[in-house]
Amino acid sequence: MTTNVCIAGATGNVGKELIRAIEKKSDIDLVACIGHSTAGKKLGNAVDVDLKSASEIVISDSVESALEHASFSVLIDYTTPSSVYKSVMSGMTNGLHCIIGTSGLSNAQFQKIDAVAKEHDVGAITANFSITATLMMYFAQIAAKWAPHWEIMDYASDTKIDAPSGTARELAFLLNEMGTPKHAIQPEDVHGHPESRGFKLDGSQVHAVRLPGYYSSVEAIFGLSGERLSIRHDSMSDTPYVEGTLLATKEISKYRGLIRGMELLLKL
Repeated sequence: MTTNVCIAGATGNVGKELIRAIEKKSDIDLVACIGHSTAGKKLGNAVDVDLKSASEIVISDSVESALEHASFSVLIDYTTPSSVYKSVMSGMTNGLHCIIGTSGLSNAQFQKIDAVAKEHDVGAITANFSITATLMMYFAQIAAKWAPHWEIMDYASDTKIDAPSGTARELAFLLNEMGTPKHAIQPEDVHGHPESRGFKLDGSQVHAVRLPGYYSSVEAIFGLSGERLSIRHDSMSDTPYVEGTLLATKEISKYRGLIRGMELLLKL
């Protein structure tokens, strides 16, 4: 059975990698694309990718417009924090399963997405779709059972517009399910500048570094008396997100509501 998909953000870095990968798949077909700055152009003229079947796709400016030109069941979103929520909500209300690769959404927005997905009998998943990033978060949850002192470091390029990253947000959310980290001195009680202790997110202190030279890294640091454990994920390109995104694309129709993270799909 072939799954027809639409990519929102197809001309972006991850979108291009997905197009290359889908071109080689026999069970996934790219039939539509969404892009605001490239709307109206043919996909083959808008991306520097060697296309075959998808070259004549005309890029739409919205989910509704894409559905007027093609039939698909899955929307993959790799756009921007300012547009992803509207795109996904529109997709679900039109009966589409949604793969959310864009970061920047809040817990409140995820709760709303979960409710709307269930209302319209569709599945949605938000994750860092890198397999090794998923393993990092899984191992961090195990560590939190035994080392109840932790903080999160979030590293990215100075061009990344959202902070913390979606991966750091998701890690904080997952660790919060394991409990609240312990502090000898509460971060808000330190002398000098309490804000230097980072931002508290779902109970965890998160420190976001944005500098040239970084691509994307998230690190969970655990400490016990006389010892320290660091669990870190580094990505150096957009290719790590492809296989996980395609796995989610093939599996998402089996679920209803919002899935947070890849653990369920990887059977961790």
